[in-house]
Amino acid sequence: MNGRKVYSFATREVPNVLGEALDQAGITVDQVDHLLLHQANIRIMEVVADRLGMPLERVINNLYKYGNTSAASIPLALNEAVRSGRVKKGGVIVCAGFGAGLSWGVAILKWG
Repeated sequence: MNGRKVYSFATREVPNVLGEALDQAGITVDQVDHLLLHQANIRIMEVVADRLGMPLERVINNLYKYGNTSAASIPLALNEAVRSGRVKKGGVIVCAGFGAGLSWGVAILKWG
């Protein structure tokens, strides 16, 4: 996988598809409690959050602990955030995965 192509793809497309999903759900960024992205690269997470207008404090990040755990990164980070009490009942979490084959997926969750 070409790292530059993935970075370019993720920082361009992921904010767009997240915005589309929020629009379809009738939710604004201000109503989102947490952004949870595939834990591939901190720079990607920072750029996506910035393009959405979301402060980094609302981005769930465990990349510094485990590195890129591939398909397990979102469930691992969500589990940690829930167990630590960071994610609360009724919290809105916007998730996006991206990667191999330059594909992506988005889910909006209301916890509990």
